[in-house]
Amino acid sequence: MSSATLQPKPSASILSADFPASLVVFLVALPLSLGIAVASGATPQSGLIAAMIGGIVVGLFSGAPLQVSGPAAGLTVMVYAYVQKFGLPSLGIVVVIAGLLQILGGLLRIARAAMAISPAVLHAMLAGIGVLITLGQVHVLFGAKPKGGALENLSSLPQSIAETNPQALLIGAVTLVVLFGWPKVAKRLSFLPASLVAIVVGTLVSLLLPGGFAKVEVSGSLFDALHLPVFGDHALGEYVVAGVALAIVASAESLLCAVATDQLHSGPRANLDRELLAQGLGNTASGLLGGLPITGVIVRSSANIAAGGKTRWSATLHGVWMALFVIFLAGILSRVPMAALAALLVQVGVKLVKVKEIKKVAAFGDLLVYVVTIAGVVFLNLLWGIGIGFALALVLLLRRLSRLDVESVETGSEVEVHVRGNLNFLAVPALVARLGVLPAHRTVRLCFEVDQIDHAAIEAVRGWRAGYERSGGKVIKDSLDTLWRELIGRPA
Repeated sequence: MSSATLQPKPSASILSADFPASLVVFLVALPLSLGIAVASGATPQSGLIAAMIGGIVVGLFSGAPLQVSGPAAGLTVMVYAYVQKFGLPSLGIVVVIAGLLQILGGLLRIARAAMAISPAVLHAMLAGIGVLITLGQVHVLFGAKPKGGALENLSSLPQSIAETNPQALLIGAVTLVVLFGWPKVAKRLSFLPASLVAIVVGTLVSLLLPGGFAKVEVSGSLFDALHLPVFGDHALGEYVVAGVALAIVASAESLLCAVATDQLHSGPRANLDRELLAQGLGNTASGLLGGLPITGVIVRSSANIAAGGKTRWSATLHGVWMALFVIFLAGILSRVPMAALAALLVQVGVKLVKVKEIKKVAAFGDLLVYVVTIAGVVFLNLLWGIGIGFALALVLLLRRLSRLDVESVETGSEVEVHVRGNLNFLAVPALVARLGVLPAHRTVRLCFEVDQIDHAAIEAVRGWRAGYERSGGKVIKDSLDTLWRELIGRPA
């Protein structure tokens, strides 16, 4: 695949739209990448490296040209757990494994399979992550440090409030006010993202206050932060398991983001297999260079489209601006107060809990899956929450597939039985139970109005019929073999 086939050559008309859009995306991505890195227990540089690679590498090869990739809030909890378990120097091993698996998936063209996750599970996962981010970062707003888990963060919140750092709380409060108020009061300056303005204002306020509050710790330059991953004391199998889990979650988030991005513009539709390949290339590069894992991010993608981005050059150029900032201006980050970043992350966490999606999930009858998944993510861990939610979704699906309506009407010595629904092996126990309570020594007329029938159901009905007629009854029914052939012969 040549570079010529990867992206169109830039032209004056393209760059006239993509150049300003790339600057807007850069301004949106900068504070978010920084905050996500801090919330993940990593260094600020690792988040910026991931944003840089997400723009340049994924942007160049992307199958969804207007999607913008980088470190994502949806992976924060998982990455934090991996940093705690493997250590930051070894995180790259997990990220590289996930990237290689994504590359393999893209080459094998299985991108659609990665999307086989119930929307209820996915939205609950993101909401659970939002709850965890919010619970942890609220402590930072009061000048304390986030604790290990949800229960610990909840139980220790009164202590953090009692020991409030006034300067940190003031900085965080001002930042939150700007975050929520900027879009309403600065419509003419809408090209300046609220996240960036809020961080700048919070930092300026901190310069007027005496010390005693935490700031972002930046040690060394970008080149000091670049490093190859190293194996720790853990077995290779543990890294592989972690990489597989990361690949599944990151792929699902990226591909669903690509589908959502397609709904925001009228340009070329996303090639999901190529997008999965591009995400794999980005994660492999990010892991090798010391960056965080990468996914497609809907906030940056929607900002790109709203700012007038037309081709992949807007995403690519935003990565270039990120690289220039990291190389020449990274020292500015040491002036940013942690409370300002905490306020930004609290807003991100709250936005991940979407009432609109909860209503939609409830309308489709999947509220139980949503509640169980979010509880698992918050109170157990991300993987257990996803696993339990996915298993419950499968159980409910099987229950729907086995749903069968059996109605019997007695008219003299004859019993008419109507069977409606899906008559498959899952429904056999319920069907046999209903047929087993029919009165003996009658003429039973079976009427099948089913959408599906399989071998197990046919044999079950035949077996019941033989037993019923041996006991003195009579069964009248259509040929089940004929019914089966008719059903499988229906056009899709």
